[in-house]
Formats: sequence, structure tokens, C-alpha cells
Amino acid sequence: MKLYNPLITILLAINIASCGDSQHDKENYFSFDDTALKPMYQATDKVDLTLLNTKNKTIDSVAYFVNDKRISSVKGNGKFTLDLSGKKLGYQNVKALVYYEGDTVSTKTRVEVASGVVPKLLKYTIVNTYPHDINAFTEGFEFYNDTLMESTGSGSGGNISYVAKINYKTGKTYKKVVIDQKHFGEGITVLNNKLYELTWQSKVGFIYDASTMKKLKEFNFDKNIEGWGMTNDGKNIYQSDGTEKIWTMNPETQKMIDFINVYTNDSKIKAVNELEWINGKIYGNIWTKDAIAVINPQTGAVEGVLDLTALKAQIKNPKADVLNGIAYNKKTKTIFVTGKNWDKTFEIKVSE
Repeated sequence: MKLYNPLITILLAINIASCGDSQHDKENYFSFDDTALKPMYQATDKVDLTLLNTKNKTIDSVAYFVNDKRISSVKGNGKFTLDLSGKKLGYQNVKALVYYEGDTVSTKTRVEVASGVVPKLLKYTIVNTYPHDINAFTEGFEFYNDTLMESTGSGSGGNISYVAKINYKTGKTYKKVVIDQKHFGEGITVLNNKLYELTWQSKVGFIYDASTMKKLKEFNFDKNIEGWGMTNDGKNIYQSDGTEKIWTMNPETQKMIDFINVYTNDSKIKAVNELEWINGKIYGNIWTKDAIAVINPQTGAVEGVLDLTALKAQIKNPKADVLNGIAYNKKTKTIFVTGKNWDKTFEIKVSE
């Protein structure tokens, strides 16, 4: 019969546990000095990153990664400067892979990058004012040749979601397709004679023949996002999801290619909504704001802001909601804007 000494067992357990540091301990050896970082940087800045060595370990070298891409390595704990030029706006995830005393451990931090461009305050003049259906909870607004296309959400008061062809001079609908009311209709865009429509939270979209309005296809979203605004540049589709992101979609596959984050020089622009492509820029409504941001589609930088609060003041419907609806008429080179349950559509010209 074998006897066990509890004290020996305890001592052995302690000895085993103390033989070498755990991975958790190692991860605490090194960290970025986040106290030296600013809350937000601009795209023209350079950031000096300092690696703290709390246990005074002998560091052989450090490899640095930004968004999982290796960009630099230094000997020992040498100085590392992150150049933000050309980096995507938004958060840059930085990782240091530290080689020390025959071992390796990593630590992470992140920096937020805003635009290096101060937005210009744009001006506008009203060219014409037209009637708009006050029951239309406007989500999408776009010209198809000379025809104004509009999509709506269910909104309040029992309004229905539909896509329609509108006589913009009278505000009357002459072709309407009501979508299944389990879906909340959102943004639209027309590309290659096809009308694309998003839904809000159903994560599905629809494709119609733009001439006949016959539904050709239903597709599932490629990402787990909401559907908000939509536009196109003649090749790709751009869509917003209610955050600072604008996604680029392949219209043939409905797969997402990339995204930009929308920033001014000092802030993130959340809740980008209805979109319109105008002369190489994306004009975007911002949810709850009666203003339009002019966005660089390559970088996400807000280059201009159009304050339209004075238009909202002309709306007589007491139940009118926010500005939402931007449609560019290529023939007249004017912009048509409206809002959810607005009784008017305004034709405007924009200048600096």
C-alpha cells in the first residue's frame, strides 16, 4: 500500500507552477505606451510609438505590423515611427512582435486616423420647388434618364415600402412596386438599366429591370450589415450601412470589394445615409442632420459640407422627418433634395 504525503503533493504543485512564466505573464512584459498617444491623428501625421519593457528583458528585435501587414522591424527596442500618409482613415491596428531571450511575444494598440482635409462650407441657390408626397418616407432618390426614381421605407403611420417612378414636377407617382412588407425598403441606384434596392435589417436586396420595374433577382447581403444608402460610379455600387463605412459592391456578384471610413479632419461621421455620385464625389445625407457631406470616394475624407437646415424650415408638414434624398440631374446639372414625409422637393445648384 502506497502512502501519499499531502504536503509533498502541495510542494510539488507549487514547484511545477512556478517553473517558468505563463503565457499571460509574458504578454505583460511588453506594452505600448498608450499614454503618449493622442485620441485622434490626421492622415498627414507621423506617430512615434514607444514600447514599454516592464521586466527589463533583453530584446533582440521587434517586428511591427499594421492591420496584420508587416511594415517594419527594428533592432533591440529601437525607435519606431508610424507614417499615417496613405493609410485608410479610421482605426489602424498596430502589433509589435517582440523577440527576446529566445522567446517571442506580441502586444497590440491602435490609433484613430482622421482626414487631413478641412471641409469647405458650400453654398447653394434654389432653382425650383416642386411638390413631394408627404406620405413618402424617402430612403432612395435618383434620376434614371429624365425619370426620378424614389424608394421608401415603412416609416410611421402605416406607410408602405415601395420603389416608384415619379413625375418630379408634380410629385405624382406613375409606376410603383410595393415590396413585401416584412422588409423595410432602403436605398436604390440604377446601373446598366438595372435598379438595385436595399432593405434595412432583412439583409436582402432586390434587382429590377429599370424600365419595366419587373423584379429580376433577390440577393443576400455579403456582409452582416444593415442596408442604408446606395449610389454608383458607372462601374461599382457604393452602399452605406448606418455607420461611418461606405462599402464598394461588385454589381454583378453583389459581393463587397472594399470599404472606406468617413471622417472630417477632427471627427468620425457616423450614420452615413442616402448617397449620390456627383462629379466624382459621393454626396451623403447624415442621419439626423439636415446637411450633406461631400466625400472623397477613394479616402473617405469629407471635403465639403452643405447646410440645408433652411430648406427644412420651409416644410409645412408637421410630421416631416429628416432630410434624406439626393438626386443629381445630369442634364440640368442641378441637385434635387427632399426628406422623409416632406411636402416639397427642392432643385438646387451648389457652389463654393
